Amino acid sequence: MSALGAAPGLRRYLVPRSATADERCELCSTGLGPEHRHLVDVERRSLACACLACAILFDRPGAGGGRFRTIPDRYLADPAWRTDPVAWHALGIPVDMAFFFRNSRLGRVVALYPSPAGATENEIEPAAWEAAFGASALARAMEDDVEALLVRRQDARGTCHLVPVDVAYQLVGRLRLHWQGFDGGTRVRTEVAAFFDDVHRRAVVVPAMAGEGGNVLD
Repeated sequence: MSALGAAPGLRRYLVPRSATADERCELCSTGLGPEHRHLVDVERRSLACACLACAILFDRPGAGGGRFRTIPDRYLADPAWRTDPVAWHALGIPVDMAFFFRNSRLGRVVALYPSPAGATENEIEPAAWEAAFGASALARAMEDDVEALLVRRQDARGTCHLVPVDVAYQLVGRLRLHWQGFDGGTRVRTEVAAFFDDVHRRAVVVPAMAGEGGNVLD
């Protein structure tokens, strides 16, 4: 287990960046606006800002030898998903909010959850992952390296969304910036609510999921 996700290149994404910052594409140096795409550097486990041309280029499978991958912009929801306390405990995550992604170079699923220090990484045992998400259509749809399964356990139900991996890191950054005291404080709770409201608004329920019934663990 390690703080900040064990990936130095991700640390700058854990703090919200100014919309007026003079940013450039990290591949071709083209100037960027506040809204731009990101790439995953699979080898270095880091994110890179990209112009539209570079984002399109690396959206093709195997482009650049497979080192860079463009992060998609899809948001998916599985409203039928249920949390199970036993399965969640087996994941080794001590909080009720985390995101998961499949790292192709490590060949395993990685879990990260927010903390006052940033993102804390947790290794997930394959059996625990299968027990918690083996029946989840979202887990099966998740693309390696570039998409994350974002889970928030709340009451008896909880929510499960598939989101771009950079968006998941942005949540961690927002919480780290505003965290106060032992439990984060009122501002953090407000940030979490606003973030998940936005994710819910963007998310599309894939029709096939309705027939599969989501992931019922209880």
